[in-house]
Amino acid sequence: MGAALRRIQLGSALSAFGLGFTVPYLYVYVAQVRDLGAGTAGVVLAVFAMAALAVLPFTGRAIDRRGPLPVLVIASVVASLGAAALGLSAGVTAAVLSAAVLGAGTAVMQPALATMLVRCSGTATRTRAFAMQFFLQNLGLGIGGLVGGLIVDTSRASSFTMLFLIEAVMFLVLGAIAATVRMPRIPAVVKEATADGSAPRGGLRVLLSHRAMVQLCVLGFVVFFACYGQFESGLAAYGTEAAGIQPSTLGIALAANTAVIVVAQFVVLRLVERRKRSRVIASVGLIWAFAWIVAGYAGLGHGSQTMATAAMISTYALFGLGESMLSPTVAPLVADLAPESMVGQYNSAFALCKQLALAVGPAVGGPMGASLHGPYIVTFVLFSLGITVLALRLGRRLTPVQDQPSLAAVPSRVVAVSLPESASAEVPAPVAVVH
Repeated sequence: MGAALRRIQLGSALSAFGLGFTVPYLYVYVAQVRDLGAGTAGVVLAVFAMAALAVLPFTGRAIDRRGPLPVLVIASVVASLGAAALGLSAGVTAAVLSAAVLGAGTAVMQPALATMLVRCSGTATRTRAFAMQFFLQNLGLGIGGLVGGLIVDTSRASSFTMLFLIEAVMFLVLGAIAATVRMPRIPAVVKEATADGSAPRGGLRVLLSHRAMVQLCVLGFVVFFACYGQFESGLAAYGTEAAGIQPSTLGIALAANTAVIVVAQFVVLRLVERRKRSRVIASVGLIWAFAWIVAGYAGLGHGSQTMATAAMISTYALFGLGESMLSPTVAPLVADLAPESMVGQYNSAFALCKQLALAVGPAVGGPMGASLHGPYIVTFVLFSLGITVLALRLGRRLTPVQDQPSLAAVPSRVVAVSLPESASAEVPAPVAVVH
């Protein structure tokens, strides 16, 4: 990686490290430590998600007009202020407003970081750049959660305040590191006029007319709805209610998920980077369908409690395997589909679909996982198989290089280049080129 890319990855990992300090303990902090009740904690979590939905529609255009670097620096400062304020909030109003600021800042950081990765990588290196980011973010989240667990004490609000202040500092560190990055200059985009002489369409209209991108956004929604949107809601409720596992076991299962990602990421990368992206994503759907079947055995089978516990941990591990296959395929594909002048808008649109899934997923999966055990498993087995179907359909709309970037590195067999008639008169003879 180049120096700019290394700094971006370092800042991304450190911000994930900061998030790991607070994400697992946000509900406990608001509901129990600040004694604001479960209802207020639910509102805080909802506001955190809704703030992201409010700012993401405007983020992409700001990134494309101003550049990802200033947007990331501003977002990191905003997120830092939100984290510090939340750590000092003792009342309902302060907690809700602080969560809104924190949610807005962290939401903007994601597409800004993704656009910076795109600008600092090429088609051949983009797959590994995004895989490295996913690996480092999961590693940062895991380590941050472990260190935060050693600090927290529910009898002392000051211990949680310390966690939020550490998170705030990590966001500022991200902004400081990003400010030192020298982004490569992007060549000016030539805007061709339409037949009637008017300017070409731009913005949302262009994105919505791009059928491959629309299909990818739908696929992304289903992916995040069927997996990430269930981790801390439906699947957790199902595991404790239907499978009868202890709440502490959920922590072990999440650790198994992170461990699989950290261990398998680069082994998986070697296997998938020379294969078609659409088929890799399709295989993830099959793996996740099997994971949901294993979860069904844990809650609906007649095995021992030990077997049920092992099955639930295996479910989370299988999800981790699928995640490690998605990280080098989906995010780089968004970048490869985007026109040069709309990379930020494409990244923001995909982040918006992800955030919608993370908001809808718990609302649908939570009640089902707690009470409708059989229908819950069947529903998400079908959603996982839907990932496979949508991925294969998407593959038909991709160019060969978009679907399999390794083809771009294949030496060209072109031996002559055809020139337009107006230009050929100025060239004495065609030049043979052999690569």
